[in-house]
Parts: sequence; structure tokens; C-alpha cells
Amino acid sequence: MKLALVGIGKIALDQHVPAIAASPDWELAATVSRHGTVEGVPAYTQIEEMLSAHPEIEVVSLCLPPVPRFLAARAALEAGRHVMLEKPPGATLAEVHTLEAMAAARDLTLFATWHSRMAHAVAAAKAWLADRKVQSGRITWREDVRKWHPGQDWVFEPGGMGVFDPGINALSILTEILPAPVHLTSAELEFPANRQAPIAARLSFTGAIEADFDWRQEGPQTWDIALETDAGPMALRLGGNVLEIGGAKAEGAESIMEEYPALYARMAELVRQGASDVDLAPMVHVADAFLLGRRTAVEDFEF
Repeated sequence: MKLALVGIGKIALDQHVPAIAASPDWELAATVSRHGTVEGVPAYTQIEEMLSAHPEIEVVSLCLPPVPRFLAARAALEAGRHVMLEKPPGATLAEVHTLEAMAAARDLTLFATWHSRMAHAVAAAKAWLADRKVQSGRITWREDVRKWHPGQDWVFEPGGMGVFDPGINALSILTEILPAPVHLTSAELEFPANRQAPIAARLSFTGAIEADFDWRQEGPQTWDIALETDAGPMALRLGGNVLEIGGAKAEGAESIMEEYPALYARMAELVRQGASDVDLAPMVHVADAFLLGRRTAVEDFEF
């Protein structure tokens, strides 16, 4: 199937383009970006121009930042194309509900992707927890914003989500693996005095689950989910790629993650089935954190 990639930035070049190139399901037939291009692929700066020029393209994959993504997704759906959304699926919950209704009315596929759910050990963790009771949990998700989003000021603008840009990855895993849902009860958000989005967050959920997100960690990065259960401790390390049970490695791999190839395989499956996949549970937790969060001003942040 022919596919267009919209938003040729760091994540697109690092993950989406290689995943599409390696896939037997997809051919990258066009790109849309203000500045970025992919060698040998027709490039456009406006999505409407691309859609008009390429009626043969069935699917549009959107890698734009959350705020401008809605208009591009709406244009693609109105043109009769299936749509794949990079996480988070939008800047607000309401706009994603609108897109979901539009896709359903047109019998089109809408896929709100959560790449961390495709990490090596997530499915095994979910299976192990299925018949067990989670007694408490601790999420530690700390990384360096300068490494992953160098100079990208949009991440600290309204709608950019700040530290929840990586933190929602942890929440996407949590909402996938827990045998029973939880909800947020309180949040503490640290905002740089010169920014509009938090750089750190501490969250409390029902079920005695706590989360610590921080975008200021240099050196080794930490992406851990540790749970206490009625059958002993279980942990997911390295962003969901390694499963530990009782403190011993049970499954997973520490090699290059293959999350994006799995997402594109899932998109191909959804299109063939005429189905959509729009799970907003991780984004609900983020929205609740902004609703309940106690705000604290911290030192200015500059890239």
C-alpha cells in the first residue's frame, strides 16, 4: 500500500522512515514537511497539495507535533485516506474524539499509536499480570530533553505536553499491562519559570501506584515500571524491553527497539480489516494530571 509521511523531523527520520522501508506492506510514496525531505520521495509543503496530487495514496501517517496535527488529520480523512497518528494522538481529547467519529462515518481506519506498547517485554508482562493482584507500583521515567528533543521549543509550548511527552509512554505501558484500571488522585508539576509546560511531574494513582517523570536526567536514562503483586515483584526495564520477575530477567532484549515496525504492521492489519484502534487511556491520565496538578515554578530552562 502507498503511504504518505507528514512531518519529516527527528522521530520520522529516526524511526518511521526505516520502519516503512523495511516493511513488506508499505511504499513511501510522498512526504509533507516545511523543511524535511526523504531522498527519492516526492516532497510537498502542504498536505492538501499532496492529497490532490496522489489519489493513489491510501494511508497518511502523521508525525507532526500535537497542536497542528488535527488539521492535517482532518484533511486526510476528508480526502478519504486512512490515518495513523504518532503519540500523543492529539493536543486535546476532544479533537481525537472528533477524528474518531469522522473516520467511523467514512469507513476509514484511524490508528492512535502507542509505540512503547510494542516494546519487547510488554506483552509478556501483561500476560503474567493477568491473573494476579497488583498491590503497589513505582514508575521512574527520567531522561534528557536535550538529547531527545534538541532545540525543539514546541515541547514546552501549550499542547506540547512537556515531560508528559515521554511520560505518556510509561502511561501507555501501564494502561496496557494492568489487570484492573487505575485513576489519578493527585499530581505535582514543576514548570520552568520561562516555559508553558512541565519539566518534571510526580503522580499518584489509585492502587498505590506512584510515578516520577523528569526531563532533566543526564547520562544513563531511566525507564522503569516496578510493581509489587500477590505473587512477588515484577518490573519492566529499558522502556518495556526487559521483564524481571522476582528480581531475575525473564524475557526481553536490550537490542535496538523494534517498536515502529510493529506499529506499521498493526496499521496494515487494521486497514485490511476495515477497523480502527483509538485507545485514549494514557492521554486521559495526562489530562487529569493537568486538571489536578499542583504547579511549582522552578529554574528557567534553555536548550
